[in-house]
Amino acid sequence: MISKAAIFDLDGTLINSLQDLAASANAVLREQGFPEHGMDSYRYFVGNGIKKLMERCLPKEKAIDEAFVAKATARCKEIYAAHTLDHTKPYDGIVLMLERLQTMGIPMAVCTNKPQEEAKSVVASLFPQNFFHMVIGDSEGQPPKPDPTKVLHIAKGFRLAPKEIAYFGDSSVDMDTACNGGLLPVGVLWGFRPKEELIEHGARILLDTPSELLAKVHFSYA
Repeated sequence: MISKAAIFDLDGTLINSLQDLAASANAVLREQGFPEHGMDSYRYFVGNGIKKLMERCLPKEKAIDEAFVAKATARCKEIYAAHTLDHTKPYDGIVLMLERLQTMGIPMAVCTNKPQEEAKSVVASLFPQNFFHMVIGDSEGQPPKPDPTKVLHIAKGFRLAPKEIAYFGDSSVDMDTACNGGLLPVGVLWGFRPKEELIEHGARILLDTPSELLAKVHFSYA
């Protein structure tokens, strides 16, 4: 299968943001006197946006209290906005991979469940090379992944059929997004979730390292 464009998840795919996300959520828990969680737990808590992150890390009786979750989510967003780039950086080999795609003239975009403003800020700070035609994050009125609305919007902007686009991600959310939208699902193994999860959710190609991308995913753009 030949792909003419690439869409990337952000957290766990292009950047390692786990420490900053975990620290922000733990700060909320600490303020409330709740038990904190370790980094391995946060590998499974993240991926569906900050509201879902808080639902997963709060004590069960609080996680079902919608008003409390909303308050905790707002507080986590506030803390995270001030600490988004404390430890977050691109994975090794990512910038070189993106440079190669850019040189080939392959259109690229980011589709993430990270809040829109943080997503744009992170991409602008960590990837000043202007690799991406679009950066779409979580915003009011836009359903989060794995709903395919956002990736289909990007496909329309590229003027390509979904099947002509490869979607890269590190979690079941990403593979489900690609499958739901009819894109090529490509799982990356350097992120937050294990290989078995990606395969179970439809990954057609698996990458061990960013350097494998051009060997395993075939691109053509005219």
